[in-house]
Amino acid sequence: MIRDRIQRGLLARLHRGVYAVGHRQLRPAAHSLAAVLAAGPGAVASHRDAAWLHGLRPGGHRRADVLTSRRLRSTDRIRFHRVAVLPPEDVVTVDHVPTTSLARTLVDLADVVPTDHLERVILEADRRRLLDLRAIDAVLARPTRRHAGRAALLTALDRHRSLALQLDAETLERLLLRIVRSYGLPQPRIRHMLDGREIDACWPAAGVAAELDGWEFHHDRRSFQQDREKSNALTAAGWTVMRFTHRDLAHRPHEVATQLRSVLTRNLRV
Repeated sequence: MIRDRIQRGLLARLHRGVYAVGHRQLRPAAHSLAAVLAAGPGAVASHRDAAWLHGLRPGGHRRADVLTSRRLRSTDRIRFHRVAVLPPEDVVTVDHVPTTSLARTLVDLADVVPTDHLERVILEADRRRLLDLRAIDAVLARPTRRHAGRAALLTALDRHRSLALQLDAETLERLLLRIVRSYGLPQPRIRHMLDGREIDACWPAAGVAAELDGWEFHHDRRSFQQDREKSNALTAAGWTVMRFTHRDLAHRPHEVATQLRSVLTRNLRV
């Protein structure tokens, strides 16, 4: 029956056991799905295909990447990657295609692409507000397999985090100084060192410190802990510590100015 339908043009063979009905003019995601189906139950799009499906890198690569627990020989159109166990939390559906989660995709991608390609993918994930460092840590912490690209991924993430924090800090400082000028507030000291700790902005005469918090996904556990330790140390030393987020500075400037004016006035009177 299948042979007859192929001869009559009703079925177009894509892979062994996988056929398109009536034509080969398929959407790109359909070709990824066909490769997954060719690998059998439990298989998912992975590596380059998964990064493309998540919208993080261009498509058009010659072979599809598929992750499977079966022992399959790669072909000229599908590159099979074997894994003993694929946890359910590492699987999502993108455009009807079973696909590795974004965190798992980044971990796997680090095994097969150059560092500069990996950094561009990380940058795009961050730009789309999709980068989840905790999820990546969770994938790396699983004992299921060794990741050849682990060191490259951690290096790329550290480099990206440092650059992102620097750029974000500069943006936050500009927003705060704009509010200070617009509302006639005293000029603060920026990046002031006190007892070996850098304060984002402060008014020493009033004993007021302002900590400027960037986007949440730029903070790992270590920096989160360091921020809290710094705030507690300042409070214990008698400083009034205020925290402002990017949203506060960009979209609530009047409220920020009002709060700062109130605290500065009160502390200077004391």
